Amino acid sequence: MTLSRAPMSPLPAIAAPPFEHVPPPIRFLDRDHAILAFNERVLDWARRADVPLVERLRYLCIVSSNLDEFFEVRAEPHLAAVQAGEIKGEYTVASFEAMAQAIHKLVDSQYTLYNNELMPAFAREGIEIVSHGDRNAAQKAWVHEYFEREVRPLLIPVGLDPAHPFPQVANKSLNFIARLSGKDAFGRENEIAIVKVPRVLPRLIRMPGKVSGKKTLFVSLSSVIRAHLEHLFPGREVGQFSQFRVTRHSDLAVDEDDVRDLRTALRLGLQHRHYGQAVRLEVAAGCSDHLANFLLQQFRLPEQALFRVHGPVNLVRLTQLIDLVHAPQLLFPPHQPTYPSQLVPGRSFFEQLRHGDVLIHQPYESFDGVLGFLREAVEDPKVLAIKQTIYRTGAESELMDLLREGVRRGKEVTVVVELKARFDEEANINWAESLEAIGAQVVYGVVGLKTHAKMLLVTRREGKQLVRYGHLSTGNYNPRTARLYTDISHLTAAPALTADMENVFVHLASQSRLPRLNRVWLAPFHLQRKLIDRIEAVGEAASQGRDSRIVLKMNALTDQSMMLALARAGRQGAKIDLIVRGACMLPARVPGVTDNIRVRSIIGRFLEHSRVFYFRIGQEEDLYLSSADWMNRNMLRRVELAWPISDPHLRQRIVDECLVACLHDDRDAWDLMPDGSYKRAKGTGDPRAHGAQAALMGRYAAPRGQERG
Repeated sequence: MTLSRAPMSPLPAIAAPPFEHVPPPIRFLDRDHAILAFNERVLDWARRADVPLVERLRYLCIVSSNLDEFFEVRAEPHLAAVQAGEIKGEYTVASFEAMAQAIHKLVDSQYTLYNNELMPAFAREGIEIVSHGDRNAAQKAWVHEYFEREVRPLLIPVGLDPAHPFPQVANKSLNFIARLSGKDAFGRENEIAIVKVPRVLPRLIRMPGKVSGKKTLFVSLSSVIRAHLEHLFPGREVGQFSQFRVTRHSDLAVDEDDVRDLRTALRLGLQHRHYGQAVRLEVAAGCSDHLANFLLQQFRLPEQALFRVHGPVNLVRLTQLIDLVHAPQLLFPPHQPTYPSQLVPGRSFFEQLRHGDVLIHQPYESFDGVLGFLREAVEDPKVLAIKQTIYRTGAESELMDLLREGVRRGKEVTVVVELKARFDEEANINWAESLEAIGAQVVYGVVGLKTHAKMLLVTRREGKQLVRYGHLSTGNYNPRTARLYTDISHLTAAPALTADMENVFVHLASQSRLPRLNRVWLAPFHLQRKLIDRIEAVGEAASQGRDSRIVLKMNALTDQSMMLALARAGRQGAKIDLIVRGACMLPARVPGVTDNIRVRSIIGRFLEHSRVFYFRIGQEEDLYLSSADWMNRNMLRRVELAWPISDPHLRQRIVDECLVACLHDDRDAWDLMPDGSYKRAKGTGDPRAHGAQAALMGRYAAPRGQERG
């Protein structure tokens, strides 16, 4: 299947209501519920029969991982309102109860799917997680030997009494609680004991062929410990017991105005992250009320924060099953990205960029094009300086190794490291220290702002001139996620654009006054205002009867001022399409309010991550790529970039591949309804239907023997 290269076609005509000077009020959708609705759409991939079985399990695990982060970041203000018994800003007791009800429903759906569909389907493939009650004698003997050899030496059960208070339980760790009868060695009736399970132990263990026969059998660590709880308490009888897991608030809060060394403050904060305020408690479905209430009291949680689950308390750890099962037929067919179509392998990047800009559409085209650009810059003796922003690269990164090599080769390497990239703080701190240790110039951006912009700038001596070459991206410099996220990389030697990049780097390092930029829109200075100006210009043209169009692709839309601008332009007659993968608070097609606004979400094999902003008035088109989603924090509390694509051929390519393809998708798309619910596109789940990602994989499929990346 291929995509049309025709100019962007308008949607069917939508009658525009007359513009009202006093518009009806807009009731924005709730942000937390919009995030949960996104996870419902992800969970649908775990339900789809056209998705390979192991991949269905992967999507189930992704939802659990997303919910973990939701609680770690979003739940604390709701709980504060509950515990105070009053309104805390926008948070109330009612908002917490509504959120908890929605999450309980989602979690129940997960475990129903896990128990009733996925695990039986795995069993039909000869792959099973065998519970204690279903093990035969030989399997029980093997499990017992494994427990004594690998598990028991690492467990220290704690009986609770005045000298042994409730232990510190780390965020998202596996634990057991048991109620004991009888007396301890000192004749005391301390009935509650806690067993903390070390993270170093694997959560799934594959049984050897001698006890599994021709099947692929596993046992869960929780069932191994459950079967041997009484062995941990000799002379006592274990009555009630349950596994449990607590999730804690984990968003690091550092008062940057009151610290002299942000890196040190963050490293200290990381030590306490695992022991923040409890926000959720998960227990086994059969956990007694006595034990559940005891745990709720210990963690100071309301009953709505208790989740009784019919299965493992941590579905995220089932990703180990994906790694342990060797069944290619149960996975997506492997996708090998092709080498970027605009680049000639073996030819100098600098030479090619002198003839024009290059776009790389990841993951259909390989991130190796970006690595190759940096590698040539590191190895080229004419390159004098390399500047780069780092937001997320991962704990192991060829890109960071290349920067270190650049320092060793005597180049001036400046790296803007964002230390506060959520849940990547430790890796970024380690990279910053590693680079500083060998002489790189490492800066941490601007106090109070996250540096989320993605840019790499190379300065090269060519004759008597210094020439700049740049890379800008909608995504992170992470080779692993570059295989999983859709993003646009832009390589350029355009003097106006690279001069802007240079000025932004100088601003971030020196915090000097930002000079006037030629091509780049920069947050928090003028990105939001420039985008609203473009929206208003399109709306004004539409009110004059001119054919006007806005198409925006992003991960989230929650900024109220920008949503209001879109609603105004829509009422003026502009046709507006929003492709928002995740949370969208702007309701679509509400009569008299957002009639001209359509919102759709693409949930596919790859995570849609590119940010593309398209504006058209008559035949005049503007298209911008950006690092920013349309959220208040991105516009006002982060350093973000948006930059134009001026080459008409490259602009048309982005329109075709990122916008038209998504608007015509009837396989992986969901459309937002006026009431805030999402409706599947007509062909969702039908492998014969048109899917944008499948079409692009087909377009960029590498010829056999020519794969790169």
